[in-house]
Amino acid sequence: MEFERGVSGGPWDESDSGVPLVESVGDRVVSFGALRLRVPEGVEVQVQADKSTGRISLLTLRDGDSGMQLQPYASRKSSGMWAEVLESLKTSVNSAGGLVEEAEGKYGTELLAQVQAVGDTAGLQPVRFVGVDGPRWFLRAVFMGAAARDIDAGARLGLIFESAVVSRGDTAMAPGAPIVLNLPENTNTDKAAPIKSAGINPFVRGPEITEIR
Repeated sequence: MEFERGVSGGPWDESDSGVPLVESVGDRVVSFGALRLRVPEGVEVQVQADKSTGRISLLTLRDGDSGMQLQPYASRKSSGMWAEVLESLKTSVNSAGGLVEEAEGKYGTELLAQVQAVGDTAGLQPVRFVGVDGPRWFLRAVFMGAAARDIDAGARLGLIFESAVVSRGDTAMAPGAPIVLNLPENTNTDKAAPIKSAGINPFVRGPEITEIR
């Protein structure tokens, strides 16, 4: 199946022959097990995770006033799933009282939405859902803050998305199931702190936030 990728060729599957060599890139490389990212200096990486198991339930990257959440999911062997996920997202946003519309972007069809921020009484805020199908996986990104409407504001986050290398593994998984991510070895769990701006992150599911330095 053919699908859109960024100008760099990514996001990548671990089996792709064109994955850039880590040694050729100056950015730090952060590995979450099934997901590897190149992260420029100045971009914060924050996770919500179970400290006892090291399994991540929420991965957020922040660059100034912009944020991006990433999650890889299992897909079918025969075809991609992002088109189906788009329909499910539209139904979910509408049923929660939000607003949503489709748009054509750099990676194909994406969703521009207005959702209610958790803990925020100011009303709806914009988010942008982007997805790319890979072999037996798809990678979903949710752009927040300035990057939800301004492509230039989220340029560095977009490059991180394109740098992603997904290691799906051979374990049988139901289509649409999240692929497990794990804390990197260099995670500082002694200085856990909540994300400072609730407005930039409408999907926080709990207080346990760990920042990776």
